Amino acid sequence: MPTPTKGARLGGGPAHERLMLANLAASLFTHKSIKTTETRAKRLRPVAERLITFAKKGDLHARRRVLATIGDKTVVHELFTEIAPQVALREGGYTRITKLGFRKGDNASMVQMELVLEPLTPKVKKSSPAKAAKPVAEEAAPVEVAEADAAVEADAAPADAAAPADAEEAK
Repeated sequence: MPTPTKGARLGGGPAHERLMLANLAASLFTHKSIKTTETRAKRLRPVAERLITFAKKGDLHARRRVLATIGDKTVVHELFTEIAPQVALREGGYTRITKLGFRKGDNASMVQMELVLEPLTPKVKKSSPAKAAKPVAEEAAPVEVAEADAAVEADAAPADAAAPADAEEAK
């Protein structure tokens, strides 16, 4: 579990908080999306992302570490077989928190926490202006060489044309 927080815990004590976060993570993996308070979601995010990182490894040791947190084998199986392959290319940021407003009874800030399962599209790297100048210079160099070759051929053509004219004069 990530670094413990100082101050008041969610629920009664540290054991209750750990169990509550495990249950929230199990619900998140089962339903792919849960509605909870903002404080719980912010505390759940590092726990859930760490469990998903273990699931991406996929080995027996990782499975046992996830089972130590979440006791339900069906949820762990779903995490390893369904969720982990969908986020295999993603390097982090497996969860998304969207604010919904405030709860009617106690005015607690409510959020929708969901797994980000959309396929990852690789970003196209933008070249810096210095790198962009190099290809332009490279393109200009062959043009100059081509112009130089054309000039050499043009110079050679009149000399060749002059040779037959001299031959005609010699007759």
